[in-house]
Amino acid sequence: MPMTEELQSGIPAPAHMSIGRQAALSVFWFASSAHWTAILITLLPLQALRMGGDAQKGTMMAIIIFAGALVSMLAAPLFGAWSDRLQTPWGRRKPLMVVGVVGNMVLLVVLGFLPATKAMLVPFLLTFMVLEIFNNLATAPYSALIPDLVPAAQRGSASGWMGLMCMLGNFVGGMCGLFMEPLGQVLSAGCRMLGLPPVSGITAVYLLLAMLLLLGLLITIPVINDKSALPAPPFQLGAFLHGWIEPFASLDFRWVFLTRFLVMLGIFTVQENLLFYIRDVIAGGRDPFRFQCFGVTLAHHAQAATSFFVLALLIGAIVSTLFAGVLSDRYGRKMMVYLSGALQGVVALAFLCTGRFDIVVILGLVFGLGYGAYQAVDWALATDVLPSAEDHAKDMGVWHIAVTLPQVLAAPIAGLLLDFFRALGQTHGYANMGYVVIFTVAVGYFALGTVFVRKIKGVR
Repeated sequence: MPMTEELQSGIPAPAHMSIGRQAALSVFWFASSAHWTAILITLLPLQALRMGGDAQKGTMMAIIIFAGALVSMLAAPLFGAWSDRLQTPWGRRKPLMVVGVVGNMVLLVVLGFLPATKAMLVPFLLTFMVLEIFNNLATAPYSALIPDLVPAAQRGSASGWMGLMCMLGNFVGGMCGLFMEPLGQVLSAGCRMLGLPPVSGITAVYLLLAMLLLLGLLITIPVINDKSALPAPPFQLGAFLHGWIEPFASLDFRWVFLTRFLVMLGIFTVQENLLFYIRDVIAGGRDPFRFQCFGVTLAHHAQAATSFFVLALLIGAIVSTLFAGVLSDRYGRKMMVYLSGALQGVVALAFLCTGRFDIVVILGLVFGLGYGAYQAVDWALATDVLPSAEDHAKDMGVWHIAVTLPQVLAAPIAGLLLDFFRALGQTHGYANMGYVVIFTVAVGYFALGTVFVRKIKGVR
């Protein structure tokens, strides 16, 4: 019988992991997903709108996300490699996760209290970049735990739990737009009782995200046991830099990286402009506006209306996430990726053809079916083609660039295209031209990212 990759490398094969431990292992993904969904879909767009006004909101959003994602792209492989080599009585991954979460929480509080004005752009950018550093200090080691602790035969199931937790986190983060003002009012009432000044809804959400990160950490940390893992060789800068390139010697890794990169370009193009789309296209720039779904008024502000898209997305994503990972273990990863990419591309295409809020909510359900399946299966696909059993976190950090680099590119590309073509369209009587352009680009990303999956030869 051929030896497994773990035995060939001298690392003991992971023991069978119960369903409960798989779920607990992924709870921190819930907190992390809530954190980034609230920031990218609601908080940053609102703060970018306040900094740049209607004419420059896309550009402001692009600058902020570009700076943060660039930091993340560099930090993830570095911190991943560090955790591969770290030796402490508490293991390799846990100490970095704890320090990263504490720092992340502090920076969230700072972001919540910084004034969102154009004059404060530089302090805001610097704070956001430092937040990215601490966030990656926690998530880069954490991203290696499925290949570290879960046997290959269970990785589809474990990735399914990860996908489910991500979807639940997306839901909580997405609902922040709906409950932002009530949260601010409740927290302000408490502040007044203590003799403190009231806080805004944006500040209240940032504080809530800090608490969710702490809760996720406290649930996940007890199930992490990586003390027995054998240490990798000492850290050397030259070897580390070579390690960034080394995984790409694997043809399958290159194709997995490229397909992930393209699909994430599509996802971020849609996600980061969703609030703007609902405000400008559905509401015609009016605020307040009656956002109605089949005759029932659901919201009066774009940030609250965006939450209903996220709610529909969650419903679809839960359905697909629960089954996609397990089905991919049985029937292969590729079929699930083909289906998920197609569904997401169809939604981006449909955005070009509708101006009705109820249709947008239905599209959220369809997008969720594709998004949930993709998040569940693509992680398993990546763990299947990792080149080295000794450097899981480093290799996952390199693969993570396929998530962070699209943020570096998608936001500037979409933001600049949006502002330019909206201005151009308004001079020709077509105010929505910018959204037609960016969603057409998103369709192209999804199509290419789906088609190229067939090039991956080492997995079904």
